Amino acid sequence: MITKEQFLEICLSRYPEINQLNEIKDFYLYEKQFDQIMVELSRTLLESNISQVSADRRKKKHSANTGK
Repeated sequence: MITKEQFLEICLSRYPEINQLNEIKDFYLYEKQFDQIMVELSRTLLESNISQVSADRRKKKHSANTGK
């Protein structure tokens, strides 16, 4: 399980990229890059919260959090 400190550390690590988006004048490009950053951030948070990622990305395991 991820701690509050770990969560904030992960989010803060992406802040410079998000801040650089303010220099983009083209909204389409801004939105595209913002979406890419958020998808990567979400994946990092998810993987950090559920523990080790399986070597076989297609294989799903029950999380310790679900109790199954």
